[in-house]
Formats: sequence, structure tokens, C-alpha cells
Amino acid sequence: MSASMSDDARWLAAAASVAARARPISRPNPGVGAVIVRNGKAIARGWTQAGGRPHAEAVALAAAGDAARGATLYVTLEPCAHASERGPACADLVGASGLARVVVGCMDPDPRTAGAGISRIEAAGIAADHVPSPACENSLSGYLIAKRLGRPEVTLKLAMSLDGSIALGSGESRWITGDEARAHTHAMRAKADAILVGGGTLRKDKPLLDVRLPGLEARSPERYVLTRGQAPKGWRALPSPKAITWMEGIQYLFVEGGAGAAAAFLHAGLVDRLLIYRAPILIGGRPGIGDFGLPSLDAAHGRWRFCERRQLGSDTLEVYEAENPSGK
Repeated sequence: MSASMSDDARWLAAAASVAARARPISRPNPGVGAVIVRNGKAIARGWTQAGGRPHAEAVALAAAGDAARGATLYVTLEPCAHASERGPACADLVGASGLARVVVGCMDPDPRTAGAGISRIEAAGIAADHVPSPACENSLSGYLIAKRLGRPEVTLKLAMSLDGSIALGSGESRWITGDEARAHTHAMRAKADAILVGGGTLRKDKPLLDVRLPGLEARSPERYVLTRGQAPKGWRALPSPKAITWMEGIQYLFVEGGAGAAAAFLHAGLVDRLLIYRAPILIGGRPGIGDFGLPSLDAAHGRWRFCERRQLGSDTLEVYEAENPSGK
């Protein structure tokens, strides 16, 4: 990798880090991050604001002011090229900015922009490059899945003992994991647009599914229950995993259980990411996942790619991503 390409990758990763501030408050728009760089130093940054406007590029350009002239803009997603009642197209704002160069980490699959954003910037006399960035794609994963597959990205969370149990035989399940793991779960909730449990879990445990981290209480996601019946007040009913295509404006769905809901989403091939919190205990209780229809043991292999492991107090978190998500 050349020095310039290495710098591009580094600044795009920085833009992806900035984009994390936009999730999930930017919905229904994608959470985009932007960094403006001059002489190897960041002079401004921006991320998509609450409700989707203003966009990251507009925030960064406003922060940079005249200093943007001759600088380079790094942005996680191709600047939008379509007109909107809520604000000008970012490709036009960028084209009039006096920037010397724009580097895009991910092309926009939205047909209203797809390629047109970069073309419009180039037509304004600004160099524009697409430098594929795994960090940018990861930061936009929910948006990309929503555009490509017509559904939200699904993360399945499981808190289990070493022997894969989520409760004692009696049903007692509070608490399997410790404070650090539970706090991490709340942080993951805060990054989701919606959260879901099965009907049995709702009736038995009556979970709040809110975010109880100081300063993030307002980030509590919309609550769904997997049921063909009526949802209680404050909840929405989802009759089947495949009905997630009906979840308008939802890019990130967090499935918290129980075993039946986990099995239903796995059986439908609709789990993109696994978060497995494992406590160092053996309880010989109720399994964390029900039967989800694997035809053979061979069929279990090659489905999941290990991504990350971290220690959370005495518990361990392992993250896996689906090798071949449904519809890809």
C-alpha cells in the first residue's frame, strides 16, 4: 500500500469513528461521518445530526469555513446527489466548497445517488476518489443491508453460562452475567433502532429493554415482541422474523431472546451478527437456543466468522458475523 493510500485508509477510519456519534439518532438517514484534513491535520469533522439533517458533510464544511479551500474531505458514504425539501444535496455543497479532493469510503447504493454524487463533485472541478474502506462499510452496515436486502441488520445477543444455558431449570435467569457485561449490553441497545424479544420472554420476565446508562437514557430503542397476537401498550408486534421487512425506518434491530426467538431468526437465516456473553459458570439449565432446523452437523460449519473477543469483568464477549447472510 502506498503512503497516500495508507493515509486515505487512516483518515477514512477516523471518519468512521466520528460516524459512531450519529447512530442511531440519524434515522431514517444513515449515520455518516466526515473529516476535513489539511497538511496532514484534521481541521473539522461532522456527523449526521438527529433526525437525519444536517448531513455530515454540511456540518464539517460549516465548521471548517474558508479553511476548507484546498483541503481534503474524507467521508464514509458518497455525498448525496438528490434534491430534498430538508436541505441541499451534499454533492452540490461539496462542489461549491473549494475543496481540492474528496475521498469516499463507501459508494451509496441508493439509486438517487449511486455514482452521481462523485460525478457531480468531479464536474465541479474537485478530484474525487472511491477508496473502499472496511471501517466505513462496517459503520454503515445497517444502512447498506436495508438498501440491498430491504430489511434491518439483525444482531442476536445471547447471555449464557459456559454450558450454553440462559436460565436454571426453574427458569431463574437474573443474573447470569455481571455488571460489566450488562452495561455493555445497554451500550449496544443504545446503538439500535429497535429491540425485540419473544412473547414468552415478555410474559415471564417483563423486561423493560431500555437503556440505563447515565446520559444515554434517551437512546432507548423501539420495543418489539415476536408474537402473532396483540402487543401490550408501548410495544409493537412482529408476527414472524420475515416481517422485519415491514419495519420502516429501522436499520439496526437488536434481538435479545429468548431461546425461541433466537431459533426463529436463525431458522429464517436473518441473523447478521452474534454477540455471545459467556459467564464462567455451569448451571445445567435451559439452553440458549432452540432447534432452528439444521439438517446435519456438517451444515453447522462455515456459517460464522469470528470477529472479536473481549473481557468484561469476569465474563467474556465473543462477536461473530454471518459468512453468507440471507439474500446476499
